[in-house]
Amino acid sequence: MKSIINKLLLLFAVTLFLTSCHKDLDQSPIDPDSFTEEDVFANATEAKGALAKLYASLALTGQNGPAGQADIADIDEGFSQYTRMLFNLNELTTDHAVVGWGDAGLQDLHGMYWASGNDFTDAMYYRLAQEVTFCNSFIANAAALNSDPEVQYYIAEARFLRAFAYYNLMDMYANVPLVTELTTVLPAQSNRAEIFAFVETELLAIKDIMKESGTNEYGRVDRVAAWALLSKLYINAETWIGTAKYTECITYSNLVMNSTYNLNLNDANGNGTAYDELFLADNDSNGAQDEFIFALNFDGLRSQTYGGSTFLIHAAIGGSMNAAQFGVNGGWGGLRTTKNLVNQFVVDLGALNTALGPQSDWGLVGSGTPNGWGSTDDIELFQTGTNQYAVYANLLSGEIKFRFNEDWGNNYGDDGANGTLEPGGSNITIAAAGTYYVTMNLNNNTYTITPFLSDKRGMFHSAGQSLEIEDIAQFNNGYAVSKFKNVTSTGAQGSDSSGNFTDTDIPVIRLAEIYLNYAEAVLRGGTGGNLTTAVAKINELRVRAYGSTSGNVATISLNFILDERSKELYWEGQRRTDLIRFGKFTTADYLWPFKGNAPTGAAVASYRNIFPLPPNALSVNTNLVQNTGY
Repeated sequence: MKSIINKLLLLFAVTLFLTSCHKDLDQSPIDPDSFTEEDVFANATEAKGALAKLYASLALTGQNGPAGQADIADIDEGFSQYTRMLFNLNELTTDHAVVGWGDAGLQDLHGMYWASGNDFTDAMYYRLAQEVTFCNSFIANAAALNSDPEVQYYIAEARFLRAFAYYNLMDMYANVPLVTELTTVLPAQSNRAEIFAFVETELLAIKDIMKESGTNEYGRVDRVAAWALLSKLYINAETWIGTAKYTECITYSNLVMNSTYNLNLNDANGNGTAYDELFLADNDSNGAQDEFIFALNFDGLRSQTYGGSTFLIHAAIGGSMNAAQFGVNGGWGGLRTTKNLVNQFVVDLGALNTALGPQSDWGLVGSGTPNGWGSTDDIELFQTGTNQYAVYANLLSGEIKFRFNEDWGNNYGDDGANGTLEPGGSNITIAAAGTYYVTMNLNNNTYTITPFLSDKRGMFHSAGQSLEIEDIAQFNNGYAVSKFKNVTSTGAQGSDSSGNFTDTDIPVIRLAEIYLNYAEAVLRGGTGGNLTTAVAKINELRVRAYGSTSGNVATISLNFILDERSKELYWEGQRRTDLIRFGKFTTADYLWPFKGNAPTGAAVASYRNIFPLPPNALSVNTNLVQNTGY
């Protein structure tokens, strides 16, 4: 078997994605079967090892640990890992990230002036091409074992992974060859409509022959992954093929939401939110795994790579940050974010208060307020009902009272510190500075002062960092992101005691994203959905984010959903696709620092909504035409 496959090597490399193994050409996938044993398809047990390679080719970069025997030639091996490339192309090109390194072609991505032949856009194409190659080879060879029920699951998973690779290729490059079997003919160029139809047809065909929800091994996909990828496909259909499929998105989002997967609500480290558990070193066992529909697995000892979470964690550490707190031995001083992402998490007290009702003459006065006891300008409360008032306020450690119209002739305090108000009563103690939600009910003379917990999804390091970015090359320009860590829920370091490589798995599709897809599809007019359900699902995410119901909303809009996607999914490889769908990626409708290589941001040509095809692919196959603009 291996000798036959070796004879087909060049045909694979050229015909599947039109690359070459000639030394005068740059990057090229290598033999998809050169790492398997001769009897790899002798039985189901051996075939499972080959299936593992299909998953591993998205997580790892070669056959010899973090470096050596790379899958993709002529690019730094660590750079070529799938999720690292996904970050570069779908996050670094947006308001979510900047990088300080000067590697050729890297700064072009955030500046949005990349050219054809960019090492990173080329390498992602080849990485995905390799995945298709591996899957095609597996599907063809495993067919001989198809009578084994377990192998039927393997083949369905391989078809899912191939569809996933084509989903990415369609998103990023649009017009790629569609090849699903071994051939000696140079394929014609396909377009998005053809690729979309293939991905849709494949997922519909395999969804019922994949393993039942939650019955597969962790790290392998089941039929819920097919439903979830259909949800992702359909939410983008109008952008990609000009045909809205929001009803279909709702249908498959509903199936996912009613499956065995659950939003992680296990606050294992007791910090007031279960969100951060999704990005810790034990996210395969701390409860987060129940939310992961498709995740790439990493192990600091057994699956080492300079991509994956090793990249996301090390590269985001620099300046005054303590690497040990992240479970690693040092930072690479590269990745930060722009003020646009940071400002998503700033609490707008004015907007919250305006939503409460009309401003009243009742207010807060005292040393616990910014203006102190001598103030003639109290913190005004807002009327929420008959004789009922409330306000969101930043208070200091000190004391307060309620006062009408800045007049000490009508004030209330609390003599017994029991939540009951008395005219002229004792001062009310504010034990610690913070943001509070304060209510006063004069129907029964009661009050409450409750800490208002901000959105804990915003995980940034600001000490020694400036919010504004004047020089991208300087790590202290821009806040650092502390979302991913190589420590467990109990604070223990990952398995690699040297601190070089990390254990943190990376979710590629998780349930929270499907909640957001559902809500967006409802707002965009899909049928079969329910706005009340959509709001409830968004509030589930926000309760987890805030650690309480204090961030709950009553209504949602499309712009709200885009912002919510940013806050929930930042640095998870989604942002570019989202901004394109909302018409904000290349346009002047939304700007961020150094968009279009301008300090305050500028629009760029719309052809940059997709990336160029690699020049070497064009030179090998004259059937291909470069994407417009390149």
